[in-house]
Amino acid sequence: MNLVDWTAGGTRVELNGHRLFVRQDGEGRPVTLVHGFPTSSHDWAMTVPHLVAAGCRVTTLDLLGFGHSDKPSRHRYSIHEQADLVEAVWEHLDIRDTALVAHDYGVSVAQELLARDPGRITRTALLNGGLYADLHRPILAQRLLHSRIGPLLARLTDEKRFTANLRSVLARPVPDELLHDMWTSLTREKGHHLAPRLLRYIDDRRVHFHRWSDSLEQYGGPLLFVWGPEDPVSGAHVLERLRRRRPDASFTVLDGVGHYPQVEAPEEAARALAAFIADTGDGQPVADLTRK
Repeated sequence: MNLVDWTAGGTRVELNGHRLFVRQDGEGRPVTLVHGFPTSSHDWAMTVPHLVAAGCRVTTLDLLGFGHSDKPSRHRYSIHEQADLVEAVWEHLDIRDTALVAHDYGVSVAQELLARDPGRITRTALLNGGLYADLHRPILAQRLLHSRIGPLLARLTDEKRFTANLRSVLARPVPDELLHDMWTSLTREKGHHLAPRLLRYIDDRRVHFHRWSDSLEQYGGPLLFVWGPEDPVSGAHVLERLRRRRPDASFTVLDGVGHYPQVEAPEEAARALAAFIADTGDGQPVADLTRK
């Protein structure tokens, strides 16, 4: 589904003084999908149909500063506020308990939500992200955008540079049309200028390291990691620690996949997520979906 059709299927709602793009698909078990930096909920376009077919009510949203949500230019963005907004979406849609799926930047939002009220999250699935701040390896472009020259560099970024940087964290080919949709979503209302402000999540991860690592390691619900080991940012080196710290979790490791499992290997990632979310508690592990 292209970006135009994706956004046509959602709406903008005002929550906590901001307008957020929110979309709902299907009926049944609630599941919330949280996207990463610097893209949008459209990352999940190839995942949602599988979850709907598995009997899920799927909620997706563009976080503040991303996609078709508001992009205030002088705002101080934080992971805590993004978590507040996810909770506001749940309240607005009368979602009480929900499964939670998150990628990249979204995993930090998920960790904050788990720290606040883990009992509300029925099961959690996480895709490549900086779950441990000390293992996060941002690419050069991110490091520069997070530096003093970040605001200038953000204004000089064009589609060619964006595409090159994104391809540097991918391990499988992705259609040019999809990357163009990502760029289009990013640059709406000059959203690419916000990169230095949004990248403050790197600082949030350091400040809240123990809160967020504890929330992950102490979470008692079913837990799945869908991981691309070829990711230079949060790949095999993060997976190694996750296997040590959460040996009870299920792992779907996708060979030859980088930072965006749901985009690089959409069918494989979606099948793993759908099987996990739709699990009826019969004790069957998801590990048989893991590709070594």
